[in-house]
Amino acid sequence: MRRLILSLWLIVASLNANDIYATFSVKAYKSANLAFSSSGIVKKVLVDITDEVKKGDIIAVLNNDDLKAMLEVSKTAVKYAKKDYDRQLKVKNIIDKSKFDQYAFKYENAVAKLKYQQALLDKTILKALFDGIIFDKNIEVGDVVTGMNPRTIFQIQSKHKRKLILEFDQKYWQKVKVGDIFKYKIDGSNKLYQGHISKIYPTANINTRKIKAEVEVDDFIVGLFGDGYIQEDK
Repeated sequence: MRRLILSLWLIVASLNANDIYATFSVKAYKSANLAFSSSGIVKKVLVDITDEVKKGDIIAVLNNDDLKAMLEVSKTAVKYAKKDYDRQLKVKNIIDKSKFDQYAFKYENAVAKLKYQQALLDKTILKALFDGIIFDKNIEVGDVVTGMNPRTIFQIQSKHKRKLILEFDQKYWQKVKVGDIFKYKIDGSNKLYQGHISKIYPTANINTRKIKAEVEVDDFIVGLFGDGYIQEDK
């Protein structure tokens, strides 16, 4: 009944017979499920639900002392392989080419192993992909994770920026355009909002016969819903 009253109110308020009815739900503008791609035991958990993070912030770490040690070994190998290579480079024109190639290969191989060890270590450190807020957490110190069957351990979303995911009847596919005005209400509120369509999805749902569009907004709680009317931007 409340949604019916809301819809009738919007019809009267718009006073435009060409307006197109649409429902919507509020989604985070950005969201991501975070998981380790490596196996191990959780050593540190540095954030909790509602914590704000910046892109690149470390949020969890696996036990990785062995990988740190191997990385140092690889750095040492590169250091001495480069010294040998540089010495041979100075006399390259007077020594056997195959001998020089052996030193070049040793140095390049050491560099490749260093990069590989760094990549292994990086996989034990989980970082935020963008500025946002942690809204779900499923990990504690001592938990075992596996890269063979990764599970989501954090969910992150943009802190303020949101988007409305609209759905309207496919018969209006030629009428709704990017830039059109969308006037709407959140379910349970009497306040009328307004935004502009920023994106229209290129396909219609074959089951519901609906097309989706987006309107960028700020500060709504993710999961809210409501309805409104799309107006052509004259």
